[in-house]
Amino acid sequence: MEENLKSKTKVGLYWSFFNQFAGYGMNFVIGIVMARLLSPSDYGITALPAVFTLVAQQLQDGGLSGALVRKPDMTEKDLSTAFYYSIVVGIFLYLALFIAAPWIADFYNTPVLVPLMRLTALGFLWGPLATPQTVILKRRLDFKTPTKIAIINRVLGAVIGIGLALMGYGLWALVISNVFGGIFYVLFNWLAVRWLPKTGWSKESFKYLWNYGNKMMASGLLDTLYNNIAPVFIGKYYSPAQLGVYNRAQGYAALPSSNITGVIANVSFPVLSKLHDDDEALASNYRRMLKVSAFVIFPLMMGLSALARPLVIAMITAKWEGCIILLQIMCFSMMWYPIHAINLNLLQVKGRSDLFLRLEIIKKVIGLCILCFSLPMGLVVFCSCGIVSCLICLFINTYYTGKLINVGFFKQMKDLLPIFFLSFAMWGLVHICTYFLSNMWAQLIVGTLVGAVFYLGVAYLFKFEEIKDVKYLLNRKK
Repeated sequence: MEENLKSKTKVGLYWSFFNQFAGYGMNFVIGIVMARLLSPSDYGITALPAVFTLVAQQLQDGGLSGALVRKPDMTEKDLSTAFYYSIVVGIFLYLALFIAAPWIADFYNTPVLVPLMRLTALGFLWGPLATPQTVILKRRLDFKTPTKIAIINRVLGAVIGIGLALMGYGLWALVISNVFGGIFYVLFNWLAVRWLPKTGWSKESFKYLWNYGNKMMASGLLDTLYNNIAPVFIGKYYSPAQLGVYNRAQGYAALPSSNITGVIANVSFPVLSKLHDDDEALASNYRRMLKVSAFVIFPLMMGLSALARPLVIAMITAKWEGCIILLQIMCFSMMWYPIHAINLNLLQVKGRSDLFLRLEIIKKVIGLCILCFSLPMGLVVFCSCGIVSCLICLFINTYYTGKLINVGFFKQMKDLLPIFFLSFAMWGLVHICTYFLSNMWAQLIVGTLVGAVFYLGVAYLFKFEEIKDVKYLLNRKK
């Protein structure tokens, strides 16, 4: 069983990494085109209502998806019950956002938010139609199908968004492309898994799913509110252009970080769930996932930080120059996100959603204190303090990991420090090489080549074991 699971894990990681890196490349290119066509203010305005829609998404899921993936003996009653819950809640959420739209627009003093929010909120009506399909695919450890769906979805969304931007629709190009992206996502998932509810509502199923899922929902709500409270205040007390610059920097930093975090979360949770009764095997696979994730994400984030200036100036022009310093700083905090994700997944695997919620509350209180202190000092200080907040939260996340499987903070750091120091050395070398070049494109090309050759060369020379895992993933034929 363990060998079969190991094989499925590697296949899953391959397709998930392929999905994320293909998505990274596509989103990167699409983002460049859209940023050239649109202004920082356009991006800022579309970001204003994000916290409200993201909170609504957490309420709609209710933590039931995670409960379904984890449940050993999931039945049709469980799937149908979760489906009906999402449908009913989605209707109420749409009505709530429709009614609240004028008040939100008044809060930001931005009238265009009324039709913008009412159009965006339509996704809550059809989003639940894809929930059972995504659960089924995860339980099958089928990551190939979601990869194909995601790529096709991105292409279609890009065609619509860029086309509308070229026609002069401004911020509506972003909004409408996201709406159609949601529709395509539902359609393709249904074509892949043609599931329809076969039973009615089950009180027993809901009770089981809710007992686990409500704590995960509460944790998700806290996380969503925390991650989006800064944009709320930036949008309220700073200009839309400043919010747009902040969001663009965050978007570039999040492309590698969030995508890889998504890979880790999607693969590690169902895989590690199969080993939740075997602590020794769980710890071994857990540490391996940590090191492979760090081996990929650390050099990407540090390289992005080193090349932030030529990237922004060459790709999206000097009108976005304000996001350079913010991007450089954000990379050093967001590089730890995949490590956070694996630590938190372990608590879910062990069925300790109570500990998950407790940790989230503690971390958010600390984060809010840091935010209240730093945000009035400007965006640079705020982003710098984000590094401190991230490291504190990492230490907190690893506390229960150490208790449950004896892989705590110091053991994890021991595993990851060689990769960190190698990535940091690469970061310094790229800075030195690009310092003597004036052309931005030359800085990008030379910096990328020098950084990649140095990192991979040293890793190969010192026989980093993570190279074998990455090679295996790249050589997969399935």
